[in-house]
Amino acid sequence: MFSSHQQDNLLKTCYFKMKIDTSLTMLQLPEALSQAGLQFSVATEEDFDEIMGMSQGIYGGLDYLPTRYTDWLQETNRTVILARKQGKVIALESVVVIDDGETMLVEGLRVAPQERGKGVAGVLLRFCSDLVKSKFPDVKVTRLTRDDQLGPKDFQKYRLITKQGILLVRFRAEELKLRLSDLGLGDIQSSLSTSFKPPPVRLDNTAIRRLYLTSDRMHGVLPNATIIQDWQPFKLLPSNMAIVLKKDIDWMVDDVANPTVASLCTFPFRVPIGDDW
Repeated sequence: MFSSHQQDNLLKTCYFKMKIDTSLTMLQLPEALSQAGLQFSVATEEDFDEIMGMSQGIYGGLDYLPTRYTDWLQETNRTVILARKQGKVIALESVVVIDDGETMLVEGLRVAPQERGKGVAGVLLRFCSDLVKSKFPDVKVTRLTRDDQLGPKDFQKYRLITKQGILLVRFRAEELKLRLSDLGLGDIQSSLSTSFKPPPVRLDNTAIRRLYLTSDRMHGVLPNATIIQDWQPFKLLPSNMAIVLKKDIDWMVDDVANPTVASLCTFPFRVPIGDDW
């Protein structure tokens, strides 16, 4: 593995892996932060409205959390933590244990607009790290995803696993056929029938396990031998596959015998039209 000063190969959406620092406990936090008056609790269904109120305007109004919050609370290997100040929710972070109990995946971090830039996110991350470490002592690594500009200090803390460019395209649903025509894919079935290449293959669960777990054919396709699905990086392990196979995903490859391209097709989630859209 590369040191923290070297890139290990991972994800502009960027997935990072960093070692958990268990030497710094909540009692050892800098004085300014220890006096911030933060209280932490495990999120419940009753907290939903307050969380959404704190999240107004996030992602231009296209927030995924409303469609996933209830499911997150029901996942046995996931914990959703809230930070409160003077009784009001000001931050949220979700942590899920993957990779046979060795990795803590951080998701959903958000801080109320009026509390940003005050160190709240760092305090919450440290609290969650200590909490997860106490419940899952085998956890050695924290992984997270970043989509902002990284600086030298980030690479002192994080080790880059892989990076991925994202092409954002927006249009109304009724314009889909027109958009496909612009790409030369207006009549997909006709395009496939006249192409010299065979069409992509949709895998069933048996084929997925065989291709991803019992052979090394996907190692050259996946970045750092890591499945990246919906901003979540998973090592090629049976325990992780059990998690991913529960999701509503179409698993596609260009060729089962000799795959060079793989895609996990995630279905869209419903959100109100955002302010910026």
